Amino acid sequence: MFKHHHLLNNHKVNLESSATIGYSSPPHFSFKLTKVAYMWFKNLKLFTITSPLDWNEIDLDEQLKEFAFRPCGSQETSSMGFSSPLGQGDSMVHVAQGRVWVTLKKQERILPAAVVNAELVEKVSQIETETGSPVGKKAQQDLKQEIIQRLLPQAFTKNSYTHGFISFKDNLVAVDASADGKTEAYLAMIRKAMTSLPVIPLSRKSIQGELTSWLQDSSAPANVVLLEEAEFRGLGEQDSIVKVKNQDLLDDEILQHLEAGKLVQKLAIEWDESLTAMIEEDLSVKRLKFTDVVKEQNDDIAKEDKLARLDADFALMSGEIVRFALWLKEVFALDEQSQ
Repeated sequence: MFKHHHLLNNHKVNLESSATIGYSSPPHFSFKLTKVAYMWFKNLKLFTITSPLDWNEIDLDEQLKEFAFRPCGSQETSSMGFSSPLGQGDSMVHVAQGRVWVTLKKQERILPAAVVNAELVEKVSQIETETGSPVGKKAQQDLKQEIIQRLLPQAFTKNSYTHGFISFKDNLVAVDASADGKTEAYLAMIRKAMTSLPVIPLSRKSIQGELTSWLQDSSAPANVVLLEEAEFRGLGEQDSIVKVKNQDLLDDEILQHLEAGKLVQKLAIEWDESLTAMIEEDLSVKRLKFTDVVKEQNDDIAKEDKLARLDADFALMSGEIVRFALWLKEVFALDEQSQ
């Protein structure tokens, strides 16, 4: 059904264990369970590649290995690096139909402030009892740092993952992230590894006017179904915000908000029987869900063949995301933006 390949595909992968030096399975995946691993993106930040890249997926794989994830050191609060998208194996990329999947892993030490503060109070009380003198602010800060350094090696660690892919053919980068900071960290790490990643947001203009027209003029594209959720914002010094849920977006109450000058900031839609999502005025895509019509296309792959299913799901999902991104470019006339 799909033409795809995995770099270093002669490498034997142990599906029964998620433990391997330098890697661990992302939270979307589970190789220990009998059910098929889950990896569908839940958010989208979309970027256009502005000039031809002078590297390919093989170059990318080799360079990302120089920035492979390593666990936090005993005195480090966090560590970040690339890990295998499949959760196993040596390759830092996975390729399907020319789209290159890259995963950034971050590990943070969790040291609750309450624990540190409790230790600090106890230590300060002990010193003041022994010396009969109050402990000053600077001395307390020094004590706090000593406590942190002592407790840090014992702190639990938390792993998080940012997934994304590069489509060279379509000059597109898609990142599964809802926050700008997480997105920029992902792009910055690839840029650091490759020395260059010339990208700009797919949309550099607000699309609130177009989204508002879809409701005000009942002019949503034919392949768009308006769902019953939206957010509106008024213009002026004191912006008013109206959030609606479980309400027909074409009824008179909504029209009154629009006639009063409010504009659509967020709009829930179903697109082409392929996905549902919340589209925001900066073209961020939140709460992305693919429909059963899409997901069931890979049901013919045996559940026991986890890597094959994961590979096919990525090929299918990334293909739908590219198709959606190209449609967004067309419907919002994004190619007409000034460079």
